[in-house]
Amino acid sequence: MRRFLCLLLAGALALAGPLSAHAQQRLSLIRDAELEQTLRGLILPVLEAAGVSPLAVTIYIVEDPNLNAFVAGGQNIFIYTGLLMAVDSPEEVLGVMAHEVGHIAGGHLAQGAAAQETAERLAIVTTLLGLAAAAAAGSPRGGAAAALGGTHVGESSLLSYSRGAEAAADQAALSYLQRTGQSAEGLLTFLGRLEDQELLPASRQVEYLRTHPITRDRVNTVAAFVAGHPDMATVGEPLRTMFLRSQAKLFGYLQPQAALTRFPDSATDVPSIYGRAYALYRLGRPDEALAAIDRLLATAPNDPYFNEFAGQVLMESNRVADALPHYQRAVAAQPNEPLLLTALAQARLQVGGADQIATAVGELDRAVRQPGGSTPIAWHLLATAYGQTGDLGLAAVALAEEALASGDNETARIQAARAMQVLPAGSPGHLRALDIQATARDD
Repeated sequence: MRRFLCLLLAGALALAGPLSAHAQQRLSLIRDAELEQTLRGLILPVLEAAGVSPLAVTIYIVEDPNLNAFVAGGQNIFIYTGLLMAVDSPEEVLGVMAHEVGHIAGGHLAQGAAAQETAERLAIVTTLLGLAAAAAAGSPRGGAAAALGGTHVGESSLLSYSRGAEAAADQAALSYLQRTGQSAEGLLTFLGRLEDQELLPASRQVEYLRTHPITRDRVNTVAAFVAGHPDMATVGEPLRTMFLRSQAKLFGYLQPQAALTRFPDSATDVPSIYGRAYALYRLGRPDEALAAIDRLLATAPNDPYFNEFAGQVLMESNRVADALPHYQRAVAAQPNEPLLLTALAQARLQVGGADQIATAVGELDRAVRQPGGSTPIAWHLLATAYGQTGDLGLAAVALAEEALASGDNETARIQAARAMQVLPAGSPGHLRALDIQATARDD
C-alpha cells in the first residue's frame, strides 16, 4: 500500500460541468499492487466468460468505510474498502464483481432512466478516470489514498440501477460463474447480508442498497441457483490466501488501533502478523513493524509484497541502502508490476551512482509501459534520472508526460516544446513530444 499525493481536479472537473450538491462528496482511491493483483485474479475468469476484454476493465479501490461497489465511466469497476473489509470470504467479492460485470456486459449504464443526468455525471467521471489512474501514485512509498479534491464526485449518485437491471445483472453473474465452474454462494451470502437493511429508512441503509435495490425475488433466484449447483468450486487457495492477506493489510492500515486488538502479538497466522505490521507502521512504530515483517520474511524470504513493505518502512526510516535489496527481491518476483518497479527505481535514485541511475531509467521505462504504470510520480522520477544523466531532451519529454498525466495541459505543451528544441527531428523522443503537444491541445 502506498502514500499518494493529493491531486486537485477542480479545474478539470469544472470543464465537465457542475455537480449537484449531493454529488459533491469525496472520492479517494487506493493503489496497492497486492490487492489489485488479487482482485484481477478473482475477476479474470468472469471477464473471459462475459466476453469482456480484461485489458478494457480497470478496478478502482475506493477508500471509504461504506459497503458499496459500482460501475461508471464505461468499463470501470469501483469497489470500496468498506466492502472488502466487511465480507467473510473472497467468494463474496467475486459475486459482487461478477454482478458488476453483468452491468457492464448488459449495457445498463446507457439504459438508465435518468439518461441525461447520468450522462452529465459520467462525463465528469470520465474526466476523473483519465487523470486518477495516472495520478494515484503521487509517491511510490508510504501507504494511503489519493484524495481527489476540488469538486468531488458523489459516487452514490452516479447511477441508481432499476430493479430489472439488478435482476438482469444477477442472471448474468450466475451465467458467468456457471461457465467458469465457480460457486455463487458468495453472491447469495452478500445479498443476504444486505436484505434486512431494505426495511430501514434510506438514510440508514448501506450505500450499496441505494444504487442496487435488493428484492426477495433476487435472493430466491440466486438461492435456487446455488441449491441446483452444489458441486461448484470455491476460490482456489492461492487467491484465498492473497485475499485474506490483503484484507488484513487494509484493516491494519485503515484502522490501526483496532487492528492491534484484532491481531495480537501472540498470533502466528500470516494475515494477523501482516495486519499487525501495517498497524504498527501506521502508528509510527517502524522498528516494531520491521520486527513483524521479519517474522513474515523468515517463512517467505522472496515474497514480493513482504519485501515491498519492508522496503517501504526502511525507506521512510531513511535506511535507503537497506531498503534497496528488498525492492530488488520484490521486482525479481513480480518483474512487470509497475508500482514495484517505480518504488525500486526511486530507491536506486536515492542511493545514487551512475550504474544505479542507468538501471533506474530502464526500470521506469518498463513501469510506464505497463497497464496502470503511467503515473505522474513514475514520469517525474524518469525525468529526474534523465536529468542526472544529462539527457535534457528526454527529461523534458518525461516532464511533459508527467504534466499530461496530471491534467496540466499547459505545462505539458511547454515541456514538449522544450524537448523539441533539443531532440533531433524525427527521433522517437521528438515524435513523442509532437504527440503530447497535439494531445494537450485537443484536450
